[in-house]
Amino acid sequence: MKFPDCRLLIFSRAPQPGQVKTRLIPLLGETATTDLYADLVTATLEKLTTAGLCPVDLWCSPDTGHPFFQQCRDRFGVELYRQSQGDLGRRMSDALAAGLQRSAAVILVGTDIPSLEAGDIAAACAALTGDSETVLGPAVDGGYYLIGLRTHHAALFEGIPWGTPGVFQATLACMHRLKLHCHQLARRRDLDTPDDYHWHTRNVQTGEFRKVLRRRDG
Repeated sequence: MKFPDCRLLIFSRAPQPGQVKTRLIPLLGETATTDLYADLVTATLEKLTTAGLCPVDLWCSPDTGHPFFQQCRDRFGVELYRQSQGDLGRRMSDALAAGLQRSAAVILVGTDIPSLEAGDIAAACAALTGDSETVLGPAVDGGYYLIGLRTHHAALFEGIPWGTPGVFQATLACMHRLKLHCHQLARRRDLDTPDDYHWHTRNVQTGEFRKVLRRRDG
């Protein structure tokens, strides 16, 4: 592995109908939306486990017992961990703290950024093994799709307006208050809404997401 001292944490929910990507259900229907989400998780794992960059863990919600997660473990060789209770900030904070008990640097991503590349993870690992104490990947909607840390700072996940366009700026401001050097990655668009879906079908012409779309169309 190129960055054995880093660890990648991938957050995922079990692909249960009506529980994932609910804003896409009016466009795609409940079954197709659930299938799309499962395919996005699989595509993310395929892309990032085969890159040979660092160890990869799958952090599962509500728990690790869903058959889909067991299949992911067997297919991709990832370790499964249960996300803690609480809001998104609490769950991310707990996972990153746990990861830092095992590795010198940790990076956390979701599974709904079709344009995410292994190169983004490599850039984050390189920054964290260099001069940067933190890494953020800003999202188009004002959130962030990636956060990386060398040291756990609970304050980065407290008082953040989760689910709003102010998440990235609030987190960056907190990093500045803590005097943490932050390396910023390229901005990417996540996949939450029908507008996001249509944008990706128009603009992502290669890679795993196109394979997912072909399966949807087929």
